[in-house]
Amino acid sequence: MAEKVQLSRAAYERLKAEHDDLTTRGRIDIARKIETARELGDLSENGDYHAAKEEKGKMEGRILHLAALLDNAEIVDAPGGGTVAPGSVVTIRYEGDDDTERYLIGSIEERHDDLDVISPGSPLGAALVGRAPGDTVTYATPTGAALTVEVVEID
Repeated sequence: MAEKVQLSRAAYERLKAEHDDLTTRGRIDIARKIETARELGDLSENGDYHAAKEEKGKMEGRILHLAALLDNAEIVDAPGGGTVAPGSVVTIRYEGDDDTERYLIGSIEERHDDLDVISPGSPLGAALVGRAPGDTVTYATPTGAALTVEVVEID
């Protein structure tokens, strides 16, 4: 069984609209491009035809990806309560660093406002979920190094 993907209602609706558009208008448009390129003659040396076929392959890959996301989506409510949860934008400060960094906790499909995304299943994401501003957490990186961060703010 595939792992559940937590999405906000807005992200789910946006992905569903993209999937619906690609499976209808997108497929029709690419079929027209392929047919137009086919009419140009010899397919073995027809760059337009090969480009259209490549575009079709990429689009079909995106359709399959979106279908899998939507099939395994778990709609989560907007975070609240003052703790880090999927959908939260969290500001953290690494130990020994004066600068802060802002991240969105959630699926890469939730990305917005040019924020980097941290999966709640990643080592840092798992350490942050459930924490409140002022909390300090230590987590192990994939290389085994231990890093400490402070939760500065949650939006």
